[in-house]
Amino acid sequence: MVEKRPFESLGHADHGWLNARHHFSFASYHDPKRMGWGALRVWNDDEIAANSGFPPHPHRDMEIITYVRSGAITHQDSMGNTGRTAAGDVQVMSAGTGVRHAEYNLEPETTRIFQIWIEPKRLGGQPSWGAKPFPKGDRSGRFVTLASGFGEEIEAGALPIRADARVLGATLKAGESLDYDLAEGRHAYLVPATGRVEVDGVELNARDGGALTGTGALRITAHEDAEIVMVDSE
Repeated sequence: MVEKRPFESLGHADHGWLNARHHFSFASYHDPKRMGWGALRVWNDDEIAANSGFPPHPHRDMEIITYVRSGAITHQDSMGNTGRTAAGDVQVMSAGTGVRHAEYNLEPETTRIFQIWIEPKRLGGQPSWGAKPFPKGDRSGRFVTLASGFGEEIEAGALPIRADARVLGATLKAGESLDYDLAEGRHAYLVPATGRVEVDGVELNARDGGALTGTGALRITAHEDAEIVMVDSE
């Protein structure tokens, strides 16, 4: 089963420097029917103006994944980490017992990101941060695990998160199809960053959300060249 959530139906906040769409309730946007999906709590579609960004602010007990769609984001945190994450790359922060961080777009162009929050399987723990490139060519025609709470996927190159979840990315050429086996009791949420796809007969345009349930193979077919991001959680 696929529940389509059109981009136009998402929560919206325009702060001038930040133009944000919210797939789930966030900040001043509240929809009791969209409080999360499994352990997935937040999926924000953010456009951050050049030379602006989020000043230092705190987080705790949340796994925060940033998928950079275009431009780049520069991270600073209270643990002493700094880093620039560019388009195609991913960063993760396990907030644990608490951390302060800032995210700036220091580029001369708008930066576009998906920011994804997943509830951890256990509260507390030392906060941590990491980032890694994931070349789109490596994801051609297949899902690559970008971040995971499962040991074998971390060993294979995924960024570690402290959740019973995985974040996946794939690129498909127009006409290509991809199957994904969703295990019983799991929740998947899929968003095409670009392109138009069909998921089990339901068409999703770029930046639409698809809330997926059921078991067995999901068939994803690209009607246009597409870049896909998906979260599979408990």
